[in-house]
Amino acid sequence: MGSKNDWESMKPAAETLEKLGVQSDVRVISAHRTPQRHHDYVTTASDRGIELFICGAGFAAHLAGVTAALTPLPVLGVPLDSSALDGVDALLATVQMPGGIPVATFGIGKAGAKNAGLFAAAVLAGSDESVRKALDEYRAAQTAAVPETPF
Repeated sequence: MGSKNDWESMKPAAETLEKLGVQSDVRVISAHRTPQRHHDYVTTASDRGIELFICGAGFAAHLAGVTAALTPLPVLGVPLDSSALDGVDALLATVQMPGGIPVATFGIGKAGAKNAGLFAAAVLAGSDESVRKALDEYRAAQTAAVPETPF
């Protein structure tokens, strides 16, 4: 995440992970304004048990790409609508990564953040039975909440 103002857009990712019982470590880090903090955090992540990154950024949105360049761990990018272009610039910057530096890119803003949290859980569910069960229960509840008829 590039700034504290972006927290409101990224909050659904953290909330979704919490609902599913997945621990997360939320930080405010900027590829441009805190490059050393970013480098140190990403390059030591595996030592701390971190298995993937969810990066939210607006404007030029370099956070996810720079993160992916520094680690072989999966990187999920969430474009944020913090610019005059309502996040379209961030979407294009996040999705247009050069071959060899993959970033899974989600929708702009809160819906994208929520989906990034769900996708992160799905990745982790492959090796964690408790996350798989929580994700299955989440989806079942989501399905049950959709009425079959409008009345």
